[in-house]
Parts: sequence; structure tokens; C-alpha cells
Amino acid sequence: MTKRLTITIDGPAGAGKSTVARCVAERLGYTYVDTGAMYRAVALQAVRMGISPQDEEGMSRLLEETSIVYRSGRTLLNGEDVSEAIRTPQVTALVSEVACIPLVRAFLVECQRQMGAEGGVVMDGRDVGTVILPEAELKIFLTASLAERARRRQLEWQEKGVEASREEVEQEIRARDKMDREREVGPLRIADDAIIIDSTELDVDEVVDQIVQLALAIKGEDTP
Repeated sequence: MTKRLTITIDGPAGAGKSTVARCVAERLGYTYVDTGAMYRAVALQAVRMGISPQDEEGMSRLLEETSIVYRSGRTLLNGEDVSEAIRTPQVTALVSEVACIPLVRAFLVECQRQMGAEGGVVMDGRDVGTVILPEAELKIFLTASLAERARRRQLEWQEKGVEASREEVEQEIRARDKMDREREVGPLRIADDAIIIDSTELDVDEVVDQIVQLALAIKGEDTP
């Protein structure tokens, strides 16, 4: 039986992790899991319920009343498809703060570990290779320059009808990077055995090709 790997793709905001991870999963016939979307769903629920991330009791109640499922590229919050709603600037501005909450991380990390336990999974986020799936056979750290990440994020927002200057987007990403690196639980860092790919000068297909070739090489080593 062909070995089904566990592949993690970590990196900062705007590096293209979700797009790349989704394409890698499609090429290999694996399941794609966007961990960031799950945190965004919690942030969206906090906005809807009017609960501040600093309200520990409120966040605990929120988790008790919340079901988050990631299936076939769609994020379901209590059965509602919120795949577009979780990508608004309001949610984006809140998600790093929500991701720092130990209760939230414990809740979602357990869900994500269960999803990755069987292999045949490509999972992306900030701490997948370091915390969630440290035993993954292939770990990628995907990055790009701040200017390029801001350009990509601005285009993403424009496609959703959200207007923002390049300076505003860069400021948002810079703040997000700082919070992700400095948070006490699951900070953004490069796993010791991760392969770093800088996508600044690469298109999506070129990055995907690199990762797929790395995966095939690992699988080849296990083939008699």
C-alpha cells in the first residue's frame, strides 16, 4: 500500500499557504485542512456573540456552544457555511488575538490532531509542524517578502470588494507577524526539520511542484 504522508505548511500571513496547501492536496489526492480558517470561525463567532477575547468566561461559553467543521474546503460554523464571512478585515484583525487564548487553542488543536492522525493530510497554519503535528514526515515553512505578501493580500481583499491602501495592508500584516511571533502559546517559528521555501519570486504552480516533488521523494524512499 502506498504510504500516505502527513504534510505541514507553516508560515506568516499572506505567504500563500492556503492556496499552496490546497493545490498540493489535490495533486496528491490528500485531504486539505486549513487550521487558520478554524481560528477565524471562532473569531467570527466572538464578533457575532459580542464576546471580547479578554472575556475568559465568555469565550469558554462560546466554545461550549460552537461546532466547527472543515470539510471539502469549506468552513462550517454550527452548520452554516462561513467560508466567505471569515475572510473580512474585521475577523482578520481579531484572529491572532483569539488564537492566543489557551482555551481556544486546546479546543482546536485536539480537533486538528485527530484530523491529521490517519495521514494523507496537508495542513497549513502557524504552528502545525511545531505543535499540532510535530511528527509529520514533510514540513514546509513558506514565506515571502512583506511587500509581496501585502500585494497578495490587497488583491484578495479587492476581489471581495474591500478597499485598502498598500500601506494599510502592510501595517496589518506587520502587526499580525509581531503578534504571531510573540504569542505565548504556539508562536510562529520554523521547525528544526522544516524546509524553507521563499515564494516571493515564485508562482503558485512552482511552489506546489517543489512540495509535491519533495513528497514523492519521501514516498519513494519507503518503496521497496
